[in-house]
Amino acid sequence: MTTATHPYDALMDITARPKAVFVRGAGSYLWDDGRKRYLDFVQGWAVNCLGHSPPGIADALAAQAKRLLTPSPAFYNEPSLKLAQALVANSAFDQVFFANSGAEANEGAIKLARKYGSLHKGGAFEIISFEGGFHGRTLATMSASGKKAFEPLFEPKVSGFKKAKLNDIASVEKLINANTVAVMLEPIQGESGVWPATDQFLKELRALTEAHGLLLIFDEIQTGMGRTGKLFHYEHTGISPDIMTLGKGIGGGVPLAALLATERASCFEHGDQGGTFNGNPIMCAAGLAVLEEVAKPDFLKQVAETGLLLESELQKVSARHGLGGVRGRGLLLALDLKLPIAPGIVAQAFEAGVLLNAPQVDTLRFMPALNVTRAEIAEMIDCLDAILTKAGAARRVA
Repeated sequence: MTTATHPYDALMDITARPKAVFVRGAGSYLWDDGRKRYLDFVQGWAVNCLGHSPPGIADALAAQAKRLLTPSPAFYNEPSLKLAQALVANSAFDQVFFANSGAEANEGAIKLARKYGSLHKGGAFEIISFEGGFHGRTLATMSASGKKAFEPLFEPKVSGFKKAKLNDIASVEKLINANTVAVMLEPIQGESGVWPATDQFLKELRALTEAHGLLLIFDEIQTGMGRTGKLFHYEHTGISPDIMTLGKGIGGGVPLAALLATERASCFEHGDQGGTFNGNPIMCAAGLAVLEEVAKPDFLKQVAETGLLLESELQKVSARHGLGGVRGRGLLLALDLKLPIAPGIVAQAFEAGVLLNAPQVDTLRFMPALNVTRAEIAEMIDCLDAILTKAGAARRVA
């Protein structure tokens, strides 16, 4: 399809998109080429942790672009060394490998676990993951995912992944055998509708993996970088995994991801892992700008407080309209609509100038910028409330 202004048909048609073309963003707002403004509570699926085009990231990118784009990953560069050190200093991990996407970081975590199994566990290679989990769109990460829609796609899948049930420790234990090397999960399953692993379950999982000499892998692509009110979600639990992956928010809008591991789990040898653009200076400069802001105690305190406010306002909306509960933590929340009306609400909100996300037909997901304001939350709630009021009136008439 082509309009007078934009030819759409040159892009592969891999998802349904509205015809608006976005040309500018600032903070919690986007503008399309018709100058219409949208309040964004999707933020690139939790990517723009500081909002659209924040000055700190823009300045860091511009400054680094004038100095050095990339010397190749065969050489050290200053921003990657600084960012790796800063991540290690702020976490429970000892080493970092940079990547371009969350899927690539998760693929690296799978490879690292299998390498560990080959070196230390007699060739063990199986990884236990979870029903409803989502780890990316490479063949291995799709195989690790528990997304039903992936099951018939791109067969044959990569073997070696068994699926347990979230928050059911017995379901994990019964899958462990001599070939098991690791357990991998999202602390909050985002794509399946924001379903959290309980803190107690994560503690039990840590104890179980330690008892069996298994690696524990946290996919914090969506929960990391302050999204849940701590710099990393595992900090809520009092335990730490052996391997963690970051993506989305770590670049604040540019393609950057990271694989972090403890010294014990860091077993790659020369030639095992790499990537042409991995750890390039310009992306790592953006990552440094993000981490400098998000790691501030006052910033994380604000995220936690704002998350509680958003949760409270969503609960009020739910009570007014007879909907279900609110799930999640911090500024990764979902509202259970109890009816398959989420796509229609998203479409109506878009027309009204508010961007929402429906990971499931009965669920709305909220992933605003971490510095979203109270006024912006109120604006979104008013829009959602009006749409639900209209929908409720229509159902009563019907």
